[in-house]
Amino acid sequence: MNKNLVVAQPTDDQTRARSHILEPSMKTTIFQSPAVCLIGVLLACTAQTASADLITYTLNTGNDAIAGYAGPYASAEVNRTDATHATITFTSLGGGGYSFLFGGQGAVGVNVNAASWTVGSFIGTNGGTGFTPGPFSNGGAGNEDGFGLFNQTVNSFDGYTHSSDLISFVLANTSGTWASAASVLGGNANDFFVAAHIFVTSDPATASSGAFVTGFATNGGVVTNVPEPSTLALFGLGLGLAGLGFARRRRAMN
Repeated sequence: MNKNLVVAQPTDDQTRARSHILEPSMKTTIFQSPAVCLIGVLLACTAQTASADLITYTLNTGNDAIAGYAGPYASAEVNRTDATHATITFTSLGGGGYSFLFGGQGAVGVNVNAASWTVGSFIGTNGGTGFTPGPFSNGGAGNEDGFGLFNQTVNSFDGYTHSSDLISFVLANTSGTWASAASVLGGNANDFFVAAHIFVTSDPATASSGAFVTGFATNGGVVTNVPEPSTLALFGLGLGLAGLGFARRRRAMN
């Protein structure tokens, strides 16, 4: 054997070339896969069609007693949680240095679009000072002064010091199903879907200040559809994955 035989070592360029040939899979990530990008787009589209079943009515029309205090006075959100259940949430709105609170008999009212239903799970809060919201009870059908009869009202105990800036309750349809949030409520003879007994007071509200006037407000036909935050997040995630995948694939091709 020739002891002087020398084995040639690969150059740096050859090593890099061989590494490129032998390890292409190391250069590929999940984000470069067209299939994964397509999945991201499909996820976004699916999330978009599964939008939240919410609808919000704005109580912007007051009766003569409170018409001098410009609305909107409150909002009423309908959240259809399944085909036979919906959560109704009234939230007071302030403006012009005034607070608008719910209280007394017919504190809030709705026109339920069903032949029969039950109501319960009452919740009331007041972020003002010195208030004790409720307790609340099923008021049945009642007249919201100036706006006609509403087939479901909720009463709050006593008056101003027991008023609330939020009242929530759950409706259960016992005679059928609701296809959407928009079908949970229906208009009365005057096409009013929601109403509330409003106490006008100072902002911020305090129990000691008392109410300046009381009156009633209704929706006045203003309706706003609301997308579900989680749906928007899924939609953004799907587009983000797809966009990132295409961007990384483009850089790899360059």
